[in-house]
Amino acid sequence: MDVDQGESIHFWQTAPLTGVELLSARYIEHRFAPHVHDGYVIGMIMAGAQRYRYRGAEHLAGSGTLVINPDELHTGHKGTEDGWLYRAFYPDSGQILSLLAELELSTHHLPAFGATLYRDPDLVNGFCQLHRLLESPATALQQQTTWRELMLSLLQRHAAVAEAGKPGKEHRAVTLAKELLHAKLAAPPSLEELATAVNLSPFHFARVFRRATGMPPHTWLMQQRIARARALLKGGCLPLEVATQLGFADQSHLSRQFKQVYGVGPGAYRNARQSLTTHL
Repeated sequence: MDVDQGESIHFWQTAPLTGVELLSARYIEHRFAPHVHDGYVIGMIMAGAQRYRYRGAEHLAGSGTLVINPDELHTGHKGTEDGWLYRAFYPDSGQILSLLAELELSTHHLPAFGATLYRDPDLVNGFCQLHRLLESPATALQQQTTWRELMLSLLQRHAAVAEAGKPGKEHRAVTLAKELLHAKLAAPPSLEELATAVNLSPFHFARVFRRATGMPPHTWLMQQRIARARALLKGGCLPLEVATQLGFADQSHLSRQFKQVYGVGPGAYRNARQSLTTHL
């Protein structure tokens, strides 16, 4: 960490994840008095270390660890001289119960975690990427789908939540969803809006769609955007025009996504096509 950087706190909410508060912070001298959260805290130590007392024992959470604080008394202060860099999700109990209901799992009790500290690189990386995604202009479709998939993994791995039933083959729902997404490439509906349109719960729809296509709905959407971008570039549209028309965050966003699929940037692809046309 940059030792010259002072403490900073960014606390916010985003519309696609109703019921989930978000925190990005760097703590150095701050000490949390014994306190209880109204719901879960899912935190990632990005750098440094945090020391805290929980269930009568001292814990040290180092870089790359996942910290789970259910509704129980705990403290918090620096575990290294430079403090700790931290990102966290604060889902309320209603959010957790709603996810379980979408999967048709028991909602009689909130899931219980057996520990407070987990070294699970896949989940840490996944939650960190999602946290950054929620600060970006990513679609609500991607944000809502990724949140559900990560929470299911967390609850199944560390809170003994039962396996969800195998998704069915809702062919009509998948076909209708594809039509809706294709019609709104630039401003796609959210996962929750899509699910409502096809009369399924959001999580059930996301799993049905993945089973049918091999990818989550936001990835399928990006594939359609890139295919449409290629056609527009082939027709002579400038990359900036294409990015604006298809709802990319900016031209560089289009360039990254296009190159991942075709191995060449959109500008170079357009120029090559123009050159080919000129010589014919």
